[in-house]
Amino acid sequence: MTDATAPAEPSATPRLSPHVAMKRVTILVNPLSGGVGPQAAAEAEAILSTYPLEATVVTLEGPRIKDQIGEALASKPDVLFVLAGDGTARSVATRAGAKGSLIAPLPGGTMNMLPKALYGTGDWKLALKRALEEGAPQAVSGGVVEGEAFYCAAILGAPALWAPAREAMRTGKLKLAWLYSRRALNRAFSGHIRFSLDGGAKHRAEALVLISPMISKAMDEPVGLEAAAMNTADAAQAFRLAAHALFDDWRHDPNVTTQAARWITVSARSKIPAVIDGEPMLLGRNASIGFLPRAFMALVPLPPAAEDSI
Repeated sequence: MTDATAPAEPSATPRLSPHVAMKRVTILVNPLSGGVGPQAAAEAEAILSTYPLEATVVTLEGPRIKDQIGEALASKPDVLFVLAGDGTARSVATRAGAKGSLIAPLPGGTMNMLPKALYGTGDWKLALKRALEEGAPQAVSGGVVEGEAFYCAAILGAPALWAPAREAMRTGKLKLAWLYSRRALNRAFSGHIRFSLDGGAKHRAEALVLISPMISKAMDEPVGLEAAAMNTADAAQAFRLAAHALFDDWRHDPNVTTQAARWITVSARSKIPAVIDGEPMLLGRNASIGFLPRAFMALVPLPPAAEDSI
């Protein structure tokens, strides 16, 4: 019979991934991000303390965020985890570049497009565990729009006008959401955008979606961005296509045509609304988009087939 008063056996120390050397890691935590919360820094520290490595937890603070990111990158950790919003994760990856530390953007934002693509989950604790125990270096390609990098997708054109309305609705600002919705309806399809792929002929479309090879279901190799032109006379249908661009088999829709491209130019009669990896922005009347074959290095769990081959 087991002695009920005997102390419990200590749990085994979790094993780190055999595919990458991890001795020093840093995690940037923004407790104000939508998917994080005030206890996240302490929870992350508790999780990391169970692994055989030196971990630094940095709580991001409003006006100091830019400097804190710079300090974290300058310390050159083996892996820099980011538990923050989509924009912060994109900023860290951009500043790290192809030759910086491995970056692990955990799902801490609203849309979590990049984290979900890398880790297949919206649970940041599970993503952290997978990265630590199964992660391997992987080059992530993407694109750059007027100096702003993206790693999942960029939506250019009238359907992007709906992004601010959706964000206002998410945060409970109903009056602002209504105003944004009216603006989107009033501006939707007031003009086409014109685009050219790799210096080719100019075409017209209601919207253009540019998708990275990591996300695209149409490309097996990172040879360029998947450019999807949308041509529909119905605003609701175009927004539906754009909103589901990353997850559904929408490319078979007769209103959508796709092609791989490395250099894209876009123009319109007025400023072009855009959503870059979930972040709304307004471009000028002319914009250029380039393909980044090796934008940054990420720590990503290997698929089972890849693990078997090592």
